[in-house]
Amino acid sequence: MRPISEEKQSQNLMPAKGAFRLSPAHIIPLSFLLAIAVGTLLLLLPAASAKGAETDFLTALFTSTTSVCVTGLVVVDTYAHWSLFGKIVILVLIQLGGLGVITAISMVMLFLRRRFSLRNRALLLDALNLDSRLGLMSFLARVFKWTFLVEGMGAALYCIEFIPRFGLAKGIWVSVFTSVSAFCNAGIDILGPDSLHGYAGSPLILFVTMALIVLGGLGYIVWFDVGRCVRDWIRFRYTPRQALRRLGEHTRLVLRLTLGLILVGAVLIFLAEYQNPATLGNMSTGDKIVNSLFQSVTFRTAGFYAIPQEDLGAFSCLVGFLWMFIGGSPIGTAGGVKTVTMFLVFANAVSYANARKATTLFHRRISDELMQKASAIVMISFITLFVSALLLLLLEPVTLVDGLFEATSAVATVGLSRGLTASLHTAGRIVIIATMYLGRIGPISMALFLARPRPGKNSVTYGEGKFYVG
Repeated sequence: MRPISEEKQSQNLMPAKGAFRLSPAHIIPLSFLLAIAVGTLLLLLPAASAKGAETDFLTALFTSTTSVCVTGLVVVDTYAHWSLFGKIVILVLIQLGGLGVITAISMVMLFLRRRFSLRNRALLLDALNLDSRLGLMSFLARVFKWTFLVEGMGAALYCIEFIPRFGLAKGIWVSVFTSVSAFCNAGIDILGPDSLHGYAGSPLILFVTMALIVLGGLGYIVWFDVGRCVRDWIRFRYTPRQALRRLGEHTRLVLRLTLGLILVGAVLIFLAEYQNPATLGNMSTGDKIVNSLFQSVTFRTAGFYAIPQEDLGAFSCLVGFLWMFIGGSPIGTAGGVKTVTMFLVFANAVSYANARKATTLFHRRISDELMQKASAIVMISFITLFVSALLLLLLEPVTLVDGLFEATSAVATVGLSRGLTASLHTAGRIVIIATMYLGRIGPISMALFLARPRPGKNSVTYGEGKFYVG
């Protein structure tokens, strides 16, 4: 049988004349909206609220949005306001949002051994941000397998601390919830009103949480590439240097950027908060180092905190703005514009300043299309952040630092707050809901969603204009 060409495949994905079909650019944002709507209705049920608690529509909508968008900003205490049923709903929404609604549905189809049409595969490629159909089903199966394996390992390690503290049944439940939330970079917890503040002196809890956050934020492509190199290292007895050289350029870049951001952030926070009695000042040197590392990691879209965020100094908040905006890495559970995206924009500027004709990395040229996409993501995300911060400052009686911190946390789906979220009025909550949603699906996706298709527009070539910049 002759293979179907890419041109034929794209023709099969096009709707017939006169027919209306939603494109992936429409389906992906709508799938998140649908998940948010269903979650809101479930959280409005009386069974979802704890005894004596009442849930209004805006609270249910906010909680559903922050769960699906794996943000972590909450207007009510999760551990106290919601019943067991409500917490299970929130946990399911977090898992859906972390994996992506389309990916989660595809996993169910794969488990039920349903066949995937070319259209379904194209949709899944867009949802996973991949560029090749080759090995797509195998990739999806590995995502399914390793996600639950890592979350299970995290829950098992948490049980060491939580079972003695909460008892067997509740300890297991709290461990599972915390592990899923940490891996999905959601930051929602059922431990109490102060996140992990009570565990600032527990290296086990902090290091397990950091490991889950980082693994979720690295991206599945990096996971599988590292796994392949480890297998080759063992099988062919490579030296460590030979094995590392076999890593793909994307993996090498992500690992370097991730390690660099974590270490630089930790050093800056350690220096800035060393004498602050409200954060690190009264800790031992060892606890200061561990908590500085944790704060650096959680700034990058996690939402858990071990030191009070409202007590951070202005310097640490400025570091947080940048680290939150950058976020994690592509094709993972983290938010932000992503490490590689930000690096490409920076690399492009350096290349231009050095009068280079092309931007290269690891002796590979970066395509103009990828550079344009990276620049667009950063610019549109910044505009979204700027508008959100302006609206918060206009509608709510907040300081510049608190408003910008909240807006950055929402657009980067981080979930950290300087105690502002619960005090927001209706207008402020609506702004944050919209910002979290845009941050999760990506402003680029929303722009494509709203754009009117113009098939012949790109076929027209115009003369070069004369403009001046700089």
